[in-house]
Amino acid sequence: MNTLKSFAFCATLALGLGATLEQTAHADALPYPSRPIKVIIPAGPGDSCDTMLRILGPKVSERLGQSIVIDNHPGSSGQLGLNLIKQAQPDGYTLGCGQGGNMVIVPLTYQKVSYDARKDFTPISLMGSNFLALVVSQNAPFKTTEELIAFARKNPGQVTFGTNGEGAFIHMATEQLAMQGKFKYLHVPYKSMPAVFTEMFGGQIDATFTSFVAVQPLAESGKLKMLAIAREARLPEYPNVPTLSETLPGFTSGGWFGMIAPAGTPAEIVNLLNKEFNAVLATPDVTDRMKKLGLDIHIESPQYFAETLNQDFVKWGKLLNDIHFKKM
Repeated sequence: MNTLKSFAFCATLALGLGATLEQTAHADALPYPSRPIKVIIPAGPGDSCDTMLRILGPKVSERLGQSIVIDNHPGSSGQLGLNLIKQAQPDGYTLGCGQGGNMVIVPLTYQKVSYDARKDFTPISLMGSNFLALVVSQNAPFKTTEELIAFARKNPGQVTFGTNGEGAFIHMATEQLAMQGKFKYLHVPYKSMPAVFTEMFGGQIDATFTSFVAVQPLAESGKLKMLAIAREARLPEYPNVPTLSETLPGFTSGGWFGMIAPAGTPAEIVNLLNKEFNAVLATPDVTDRMKKLGLDIHIESPQYFAETLNQDFVKWGKLLNDIHFKKM
């Protein structure tokens, strides 16, 4: 009887072990992806997310053995595209690229937003971040950040700052500058940054904050004057461009760009994608191209991305509270 029981126990153990090995083998040979992956960009062509994915996409596609298809959906400050990502099946075949502006600033500044950035999406990889540049029109009397701040303090509300909209990320960064610099300015919102640049070319707007990536060619060509960058340290490639922190200690500002998926996407898919995007980001040619675009690379875990998202909600939420901003 004992022999029979021992035999039965061993048989059961063998079956259980077999099932476990089969599951492990299945996990190791994850049947994903078995078809093309769509990446929704909540912005038009040329946006930072779009630019990054066109650099990374082909290389990640090669590693995964499936094509990555970019699908641009601009509109409503990124809300249109993010809502499509939220509604997609959480199977890893519809991903997205989110950024600080549409995932943090928009929910904090708009009363009605159709998504919850911390509940409706699964962070995959915080691929990179940019930093802002403080630029002025060629005929503006400011040659340095110190001169701009000094003038603005003596002439409250006379310095005009253009932004790409009330409550947009650029607007919040300008408020951050004014608060730390202790001056008042005149906010002139436009529908887009190209519209701001056009007005600055004609001298109608004195200054703006904008992505270093977007404005660097305009500064090099002499169409605008770059006073400083909102980065912790000067760029090795542009050693003569000072940082804002040299005038306002600790001042930094910029946006991040990361791969996201609909909430509920399986952890094994998220981890696989994180691994592959990080591997591509670490390759020398990609690192070089990103640096030339003025982008800082982040090779981190999905948890790091989630923590960054939470920290930004706290940071920008405090600023909005300090300036008594009313949601639109």
